[in-house]
Amino acid sequence: MVRVHGMAQSGNCHKVRMVLEALGRPYAWNEIDTVGGATREAAFLAMNPNGKVPVLEIEPGVYLAESNAILCYLADGTSLLPGDTLSRARVLQWLFFEQYSHEPYIAVARYLRKFHPDPVAQRSLAESKMSGGYRALGVMESRLAAEPFFVGGRYSIADVALYAYTHVAGDGGFDLKRFPAVRAWLHRVQMQPGYAPMPA
Repeated sequence: MVRVHGMAQSGNCHKVRMVLEALGRPYAWNEIDTVGGATREAAFLAMNPNGKVPVLEIEPGVYLAESNAILCYLADGTSLLPGDTLSRARVLQWLFFEQYSHEPYIAVARYLRKFHPDPVAQRSLAESKMSGGYRALGVMESRLAAEPFFVGGRYSIADVALYAYTHVAGDGGFDLKRFPAVRAWLHRVQMQPGYAPMPA
C-alpha cells in the first residue's frame, strides 16, 4: 500500500487523493503540518529535500515528489493517462500549463488570502496574482467551451490537475461566474466515479 505524506487542504495534495480514489487504490494518508514547519524537519527532508508536500511513499525508502509526477506514476497504464503518444503529450501539456500558468496565480492567491498568518499584509501581493489567474481561467474556458474534458473528450489526470485549485479558486478571490464552461466542467469532474471531495 502506498502512503501519501500531504496536507489535506493543499490542492497539490488533493490531486493525489483524487487519482487514488478514482482508481480505487488503497493508500494511507499521513497529514503533514506544513504551517508548523514539519516539512523542514530532517525526517521529511530525507523524503523530499525540496521540503514540499505531497510526497508519495511507494515502499519503505522509495519516495516520489512533485504532484504531477505522482499523478503520472499512479495513472500509468490506466484510463486516466492515454497510451498513445500524442494524447499523452497533450495531457503533459496541460500538466505543464497547470504548474506554470495556473498554480502560481490561483493557488498562491488562495494561500495568501486563506492560509497566510497575516493575510492583510499580503493583500497587495494577492491582488497581483489576479490578472494571471484570470488569464489561465480564460484559456481553460476556451478549451472547455469546445470539449467536455481537456484531452480527447475523456476524463484524465489533466482534468484532475486543473480541478484541484480551480474548484477552490473562490478562496483566492476569483469569480468563476465569469466562466460558465469551467463551472460546467467542475460539475462533470464531481460526477466521475470515485470522485473525492477536498476534506473540510
